[in-house]
Amino acid sequence: MTPDTIRTIANLRREFYTQFAAEMAIPVKVSGSSYNSSALIASWLDDNQHLNYVNIYAYTAPDDLQSQSPFVIRLAINKGAGDLSTARKGLSCRGLNKKWAFELTVLPEEILEFLPWLVSLVESKTKNLLSSTDSPPYPVTLNASTVLAATAAWTQNAKQATDSARSAKRSMVLF
Repeated sequence: MTPDTIRTIANLRREFYTQFAAEMAIPVKVSGSSYNSSALIASWLDDNQHLNYVNIYAYTAPDDLQSQSPFVIRLAINKGAGDLSTARKGLSCRGLNKKWAFELTVLPEEILEFLPWLVSLVESKTKNLLSSTDSPPYPVTLNASTVLAATAAWTQNAKQATDSARSAKRSMVLF
């Protein structure tokens, strides 16, 4: 990734986690390595004392070898942060929430607008509500018939950017 891309992700991650923690109705801890902002995650305990977390990272990004690669971000809930240490869990934690995981793939300029929608989704899943969440701020493609049943969603803009880049890459291979 380019230095600008790395800075952008670090800034978006800090801003998103800070706002996410402020909007959640329960305590959220932003933790990780202070020298490596890519290791930051936001975590919280649900009503069943299971640890949940959100992790933001680059799905695709321009770099020195592929400068035309689209800049697409993935936000993963309960997925993609590897093994969280027991120290983050605390004494009352019953382990990681393995019943629910969700990935949202977006363009960088879309992520902060998804914050209220994601808070609503997390609250609905935590309380096992069958009602739907609010409408997302951008059109999304789900891998299920409803948002609450989905484990992944892409904004149409992120999907289009990724598909266009893949098509361009295949065209270059053919010629």
